[in-house]
Amino acid sequence: MGERVRRSVMNMKVGMLFYVLSLFLAFFSRKVFLDCLGAEFIGLTGMLMNIMSFLSVAELGVGTSIVYFLYKPLQEDNHEETCHVMSMLAYLYRCIGLVIGGAGVVVSLFFPWWFGSLETTSLPLVYFAFYAFLATSVSGYVFNYKQLLVSANQKQYLVNAYFQTIGIVQSLTQIVLAWYYRNLWLWVVVGLLFTIIGIIAFNYRIRQLYPWLHVSLSEGKANLKHYPEVMRKTKQIFMQKVKDFILYRSDELLVGAFVSVTQVAFFGNYTIVTNKLNFLVNILSDGMNAGVGNLIAEGNDRNTMKVFWELTAIRFLIVGVIIFGLLLMLQPFVGCWFGREYVLDDIIVYLLLTNIFIFLSRGVVQMYISACGLFSDVWTAWTELALNIGITLALAPFYGIVGILLGKIVSVFFIAMFWKPYFLFSRGLGKSVGVYWRGMAPCYTIFALFAIITILLSHYVVTPRCTSIASLILIGGAAYIPVVTVYAATLFVFTNGMKYFVARKPKIYNLLSFLVRTPKA
Repeated sequence: MGERVRRSVMNMKVGMLFYVLSLFLAFFSRKVFLDCLGAEFIGLTGMLMNIMSFLSVAELGVGTSIVYFLYKPLQEDNHEETCHVMSMLAYLYRCIGLVIGGAGVVVSLFFPWWFGSLETTSLPLVYFAFYAFLATSVSGYVFNYKQLLVSANQKQYLVNAYFQTIGIVQSLTQIVLAWYYRNLWLWVVVGLLFTIIGIIAFNYRIRQLYPWLHVSLSEGKANLKHYPEVMRKTKQIFMQKVKDFILYRSDELLVGAFVSVTQVAFFGNYTIVTNKLNFLVNILSDGMNAGVGNLIAEGNDRNTMKVFWELTAIRFLIVGVIIFGLLLMLQPFVGCWFGREYVLDDIIVYLLLTNIFIFLSRGVVQMYISACGLFSDVWTAWTELALNIGITLALAPFYGIVGILLGKIVSVFFIAMFWKPYFLFSRGLGKSVGVYWRGMAPCYTIFALFAIITILLSHYVVTPRCTSIASLILIGGAAYIPVVTVYAATLFVFTNGMKYFVARKPKIYNLLSFLVRTPKA
């Protein structure tokens, strides 16, 4: 348990360091790119990247299913078995890369119809940018598949260190060049160049870290016959991947289709904030995914449930810190930083944050489902997908972004909040779902109460008084810090999971127990 916790903590520390750096850089670069390159070009790149995300659905969930088969050989230090699995991954990812490349070329044939009416961006530049993004995506599958081995071995911090460092240097380079030259072509070339640098640097480090790793494409193809579970689980995961893309990664495409390309940039000013905060949660989750898989493999039921409630409490603490901060300060921040003309309606913000809450709050259940290898409920993905498409097509033409967000929320709510916990507890953990709801009821109640308080503070205190970044920091911070402090203390008083977490530091636990007069968990 000690080594597992140590690696998880290392993953989170490194992830947090690069998160803070990239968060600051993202806001600064967004402002520079909007001013120097134009809202239309930034909206266009958002749409092109979403098209690439759509093409990446061809990955079919291979990575998720392969990682499941890496836990055991890595735990047993079985190099031969690990090489067998990685050879299979290399072969499958090579095939996926070729499929994505071919599909990208076919999709690009429709660009004259999709992007022919752009005002400031020429069609040749659209093609050049798309093919640069396509080359980046394909090369990731062909050359960088070994990062899955690093992640399964609880060394996600290495992946973050390499790719985040390169990403930061790339952004700084693009900022300088955009400021001085305002050349759209040059911006794209820099991104492609740094992709090549990242591939070379990362694979060199992998050879140092795993000198025993030998990958054979022909052996990988043959190994598929010996691992029928890989293809079975991949088929089960595939629909989950398609559904997740449409629900969580198609915003710019849908806004561009139902509203306008320029509005993609406006909406992107909000999603760049929310995506960075989602990335923060992913850092913490990625650092613990492999540890949870290892924990369940040990078969210690008491530890499994204790960690589940501990992670749930931590997740709700993080979600509260994120959502309450966005409720208080997102609207005035966009107005002060990008300009009042970029501010969208409050209802869009509330729906966006509701969607984020559903996505983030279910994270621990999803983590345990993946660790247990429970991917057989394919019908849920079809149901969510059908509801999302139907509601979006019905509402988006009339309500725009509001209709798109409602489609996401309604389609995912019941399955994410009710079915998935039942599926995990009945099939994976062998317990009644009543155990889940007894533990979750305090979390949801506390969060709802503080969300209402935060909305009132935002409406009557923060937004009317914040006219600059400085006033937002002072007034927003003065409201935010007490809210999250009392929220954290309330979670500690009413949830065992938070007590379990704080108890890892006995001095802090004893102090908090004394201050709030709470009995030990």
